[in-house]
Amino acid sequence: MKTNEGTLDRALRAVAGVGLLGATAAGMIGPWGWIGVVPLLTAGIGWCPLYTVLGINTCGLKR
Repeated sequence: MKTNEGTLDRALRAVAGVGLLGATAAGMIGPWGWIGVVPLLTAGIGWCPLYTVLGINTCGLKR
């Protein structure tokens, strides 16, 4: 797996994931908020399977 997420992309995913999980835990949104695990995991590993399928790469490094 090559990294296909840049720093800003990863940071935004992490914030969105934590926000969704926090809102779910606080009871502000329903159980669909557990979907926040997905952006949090992809931010953690730096690789998005959908980006691979679509040919998107926000990572500035060329390997």
